[in-house]
Amino acid sequence: MLFHFDFDTWRRLIWLAAHEGNPRRRCKLYLRLLVKIPLIALFNAVCFALDPLLFPGLRRVEVRQPVFVIGHARSGTTLMHRLLSADGERFSAFLYWELFAPSVLQKKAVHWLARIDARWLGGRLAKWVDAREQRIFGPSNHIHRMGYRLPEEDDFMLTNSCASGYWMTELPYLDQLDFYHIDRRPEPRRRRLMGFYRECVRRQLYVNGDNRIHLSKNPTFCGRVETLLEVFPDARFVLLYRNPLETMPSLLKLMKFSWSARHFDEARMQSSLRALAELSFHNYTYPLEVLERHPGTPRAIVDYRQLVAEPKRTVGEVYAALGLEVGAQYAAVLDAEQARAGRHETTHSYSLAEFGLDADEIRRRLAPLFQRFGWERDAARPAPGADAG
Repeated sequence: MLFHFDFDTWRRLIWLAAHEGNPRRRCKLYLRLLVKIPLIALFNAVCFALDPLLFPGLRRVEVRQPVFVIGHARSGTTLMHRLLSADGERFSAFLYWELFAPSVLQKKAVHWLARIDARWLGGRLAKWVDAREQRIFGPSNHIHRMGYRLPEEDDFMLTNSCASGYWMTELPYLDQLDFYHIDRRPEPRRRRLMGFYRECVRRQLYVNGDNRIHLSKNPTFCGRVETLLEVFPDARFVLLYRNPLETMPSLLKLMKFSWSARHFDEARMQSSLRALAELSFHNYTYPLEVLERHPGTPRAIVDYRQLVAEPKRTVGEVYAALGLEVGAQYAAVLDAEQARAGRHETTHSYSLAEFGLDADEIRRRLAPLFQRFGWERDAARPAPGADAG
């Protein structure tokens, strides 16, 4: 399969950039969309096409029983993803930098440069990368910890294809851009997108070892569970659930922080925040609706509070639900995580009132989930170890 590029969304992004009121931001968007993105996409496409020729073993790699960690943003998906990815003998996951080097050729080239740097350059390149990482991610790490060598959301891989939800941070027009409802798209369009995603996963497995299981974490994938099952019929799911009175304002706070840093006008931010709040209800209900139509699909339903308080037991239950066994080496990792349980701290604070959210409306619209998880007993405050992502 060839490299995928979403020309329809690319044109829409350019049109939206043309209507940006800030001339400096408009010029920066033009530069990125008209010059940088096409050049990067072309380079990626060439490397992608060369992969089967340079690495013929790639043709034999298959994606078997991938595991998708999904849930509303800020519900613990990051914590669960990084706990599971610590089982490196079993799972393969994308590190942040790998999401922007989708071909085998690119990944091999980066590994080669890293070896050259360590052996002949005294690690100068690594130090430069570390400094840049701190400069880019440091200001927001109190909300969501990120780094080039940390496992991250697969959706970032689609950034240079103009198909990633990342573009909502650059252009907050949620009424005109939809990167979430993939299941509602025409079948040919959604299959092209997710077929390309499958090819990227195959390349990652080729690099990490095709005996491993692909592990993915994406809150935006809540809107494409049906498509995931079309493309990966043997997929398994881990669904995270946390009190929406906590997750909804936390997500809106994160997005407002990102948009404010880009100096968007208040009216545009508020419009997109309202749309995002409405989308949150679909995040909570849709994955369960789809999985009810597929009773044979293995899934684990995880309560965020239990994950934070008892990570070892929670992961053990997830493994059992997915038909996996915890190995001795990974069990030692979980013991260490259990010893640290409850010690996570955050300076990220938020409230319902700050975003005009109505607690009674949230309880009413998600009443079955409030009853199922006993959220009614919780006050609207961060739980211990809050905001693990």
